[in-house]
Amino acid sequence: MTALPGLWPEMQDTCTSLGLMLSIVLFMGLARVVSRQQLNGPMAHAFVLEFLATFQLCFCTHELQLLSEQEPLHPTWPLTLIYFFSLVHGLTLVGTSSNPCGVMMQMMLGGMSAETGAIRLLAQLIGALCSRYCMGALWSLGLTKYHVSERSFVCRNPIQVDLPKAVIIEAVCSFIFHSALLHFQEVRTKLRIHLLSALITFLVYAGGSLTGAIFNPTLALSLHFKCFDEAFLQFFIVYWLSPSLGILLMILMFNFFLPWLYDNHTTNKKE
Repeated sequence: MTALPGLWPEMQDTCTSLGLMLSIVLFMGLARVVSRQQLNGPMAHAFVLEFLATFQLCFCTHELQLLSEQEPLHPTWPLTLIYFFSLVHGLTLVGTSSNPCGVMMQMMLGGMSAETGAIRLLAQLIGALCSRYCMGALWSLGLTKYHVSERSFVCRNPIQVDLPKAVIIEAVCSFIFHSALLHFQEVRTKLRIHLLSALITFLVYAGGSLTGAIFNPTLALSLHFKCFDEAFLQFFIVYWLSPSLGILLMILMFNFFLPWLYDNHTTNKKE
């Protein structure tokens, strides 16, 4: 019983953070409903939906990162939150990618026009930056003891390995995630969302302590904007070029190399 007085404030702070994340999910959901009713143009519709999706993802990830830096009640608690909110995003953000790599993949595979892709990329960039400044304003209110405005102005470098290893980690995470995204299309929606959420949780567990395992350029920009300002080249290579490299390798492997290998093997068997 003596631990309860010291434990209760921590639980209050955690509940406040969870309440903020769930509130923004509900608010963004309401905004999506209104936008679908009010917007007629396909480009405006695509822009607003992508903006809202990216804002929601970045907002929740900011707060999740803050929660992960607290002393958890149980070691698996941060991973449980990552899985739960990955599930929430998967259920609520259908039809959007919130990730430039996802847009790039669709454009390279011919599933999206260059004009639509550019609109979505612009919406993601604006949504990521808006979420960062909104989080800074929210943290300045001091709703919990972890909400401090100074946090927005400090570079918290998540890269704990040298540059080549960081590049490989982010590229591999992007390769694995988008490969699963591409090949899980035939899986039932409810099961697919659970599988992708579990995969995201695993990738964060495997690479989170090394690079953060972000594999999303706009999310990295929102989370580590000050780091991009202080060490732009390093963060540009790790968080922008590396995930893009992972996408390129994935498309080359599944659309060119493996079909060529299969055709070559079939031809040799016939001979």
